[in-house]
Amino acid sequence: MWYNWQFISGVLKIIFRHPILGVTLVPILPNGNIVFVYRRDTKQWSLPGGMIDWGEDIPNTIKRELKEETGLDLLKIGRLVGVYSSPERDPRLHSISILIETEVAGEMIIKDCVEILEVKAFNRHNLPLGNLAHDHDRQIKDYLEGNTTIA
Repeated sequence: MWYNWQFISGVLKIIFRHPILGVTLVPILPNGNIVFVYRRDTKQWSLPGGMIDWGEDIPNTIKRELKEETGLDLLKIGRLVGVYSSPERDPRLHSISILIETEVAGEMIIKDCVEILEVKAFNRHNLPLGNLAHDHDRQIKDYLEGNTTIA
C-alpha cells in the first residue's frame, strides 16, 4: 500500500512541478487579416490558443482551440514562429506556449463563452497592440518581423 502512495505522490510532483504545454495561434484569414479573441478573464485581446489535452497532439489541439475560440476551420498549419517558456508569461501558471501560424477560413463564432467574449479580425495596420494578454505583444511582434524565437 505504501508503494502506491509513493507512486501517486511522485506522479503529482511531476504534474504540478512542471510547466503546462499549450499552443498559441496566429490565424490568418484568406484576406490576410489576423484573428484575435477578447478574453473574459483579463479583458484584453489575445491570440487564440490553449493547453494541449492529455492524449492529444499539436495539430488536433490547433483545430480544437481554433474552433472553440473562433468558430474558424483550419486550412493549413504554417510556420513555427517560436516557443515561449518564461515563468512570467502567463500569470495563472507556468506554461510553455508554441506559437504557430495558421491559415483559417469560415464564420467567426464563439463556442467557448466561458473564456471568450469577442472574436474579431484585424488588418496588419490596425492590430490591438500594446496591451495584449500574457506575452502576446511579443509573440505577434516576432511573427510580424519574421523571427523564429526560443524564449
